[in-house]
Amino acid sequence: MANDIRVCEKCKHVKVKSILPKLQQMAPDAEIRVGCKSYCGPCARYAFIFINGRYIKAANEDEAIEKARQYLK
Repeated sequence: MANDIRVCEKCKHVKVKSILPKLQQMAPDAEIRVGCKSYCGPCARYAFIFINGRYIKAANEDEAIEKARQYLK
């Protein structure tokens, strides 16, 4: 089963243009969806990635990617 990764294009701490290539490199088989996750409170304060049913938050997108690695299938 492929990994399910979702990111919000409205998040102030993540740039979709830079995070997508990093996520694709980290999990080439993943289904990556971009769209609002209705997680606006934390989204305004942290970078976050929704991966395989878990919200991963961090101070910036690189830290969020590193934290998300442990949840890859």
